[in-house]
Amino acid sequence: MTVKEMWEEYIEFSGKDKDTPYQAWHFCNNEKDANELAELTRSGVKRATASLLKSYEYENEPVPKVGDINIIINWEGEPICIIENEKVEILPFKDITKEHAEIEGEGDKSLEYWREGHLKFFGEETKDMGIEFNEDMEVVFQIFKVVYPK
Repeated sequence: MTVKEMWEEYIEFSGKDKDTPYQAWHFCNNEKDANELAELTRSGVKRATASLLKSYEYENEPVPKVGDINIIINWEGEPICIIENEKVEILPFKDITKEHAEIEGEGDKSLEYWREGHLKFFGEETKDMGIEFNEDMEVVFQIFKVVYPK
């Protein structure tokens, strides 16, 4: 199935307007994690994601908001599921809590695991932007629900 085919199925299923905006993307910057997190999302274990506010500014992309719809794809570009943002928080990295880590649903769901993985990822990302990561940088924390397939 292609992204377009999944989107058309979702439009028919949901009754939404066919011109409803959406984006298709995968998690992470490597195949193993992208595919694993897509499956955790489809299964409902992963219900949130975090990204740096600076990356939206750097890429000149809009900051996610409540109601945004996204098609989660795997590394190969195949659609896995469709999510809709239910809540979006912007807070400093240092203020991420155990509850945030649990909702994100990765690894052992601990704050330590979350911090370790995101320090590495955000460190690589900011290096590519030519800046140094620090824990005061703001994180866009999106809480979402899977809306398709049901």
